[in-house]
Amino acid sequence: MTGSVLAIVPARGGSKGVPGKNVRPLAGRPLVEYTARAAADSGVIDRIILSTDSPEIAEVGRRAGLEVPFLRPAALSADDTPMLPVLQHALEVLEQEGWTPEIVVLLQPTSPLRTGAHIRAAVTMLRETRADSVVTVVEVPRHLSPDYVMRIEGGKLVPFLPEGARVARRQDARAAYAREGTVYACWRSTIERFGSIYGEDCRPLPIDPGESLSIDSPADWDAAGRLLAGR
Repeated sequence: MTGSVLAIVPARGGSKGVPGKNVRPLAGRPLVEYTARAAADSGVIDRIILSTDSPEIAEVGRRAGLEVPFLRPAALSADDTPMLPVLQHALEVLEQEGWTPEIVVLLQPTSPLRTGAHIRAAVTMLRETRADSVVTVVEVPRHLSPDYVMRIEGGKLVPFLPEGARVARRQDARAAYAREGTVYACWRSTIERFGSIYGEDCRPLPIDPGESLSIDSPADWDAAGRLLAGR
């Protein structure tokens, strides 16, 4: 099948920052369930695949509505495993089954504030622009813009960028953006051609800072719980 959209949810079992986070209840639901619901609500995903090495996470994922057609090999489940080979492995397994998507959407479960609208906007932008990829970004506070921040050189405080010497007020600094992990969308051909999910033409999808949160620590977990409890 071609012309279809595949969402891949990577959730290995060896989390250290927040042990067991992928199956741990957050505001009453397992963490992976938030991603499963957002993907289903988007209306643009044909298949939602969970890539995990953990039978426990796999079972929780199935109950949340995710497909688990394989368990990820241990060699792709280490702390330092890059995301690209995880995606390539999932694509290879599905291709062996005779299913080849046109678009790949990476949805990390550590972004539980993600909504179906975020996913739909990213896929729509990818199709309309024909760019290599689309990623969600958030504007960095102006006082953290590269135009405004400083570095220490030889004991002296100097502008981080040479042109920063001309910026006296933070509101005059240029807007800067950070990739924040809510949605990554690309063509399957981008991965195959560039060995990357970004390619050469990566388009930004800005989202509200209040909708951007990646869980990497217990403090992030607590913050996410408070936000989700209020929804």
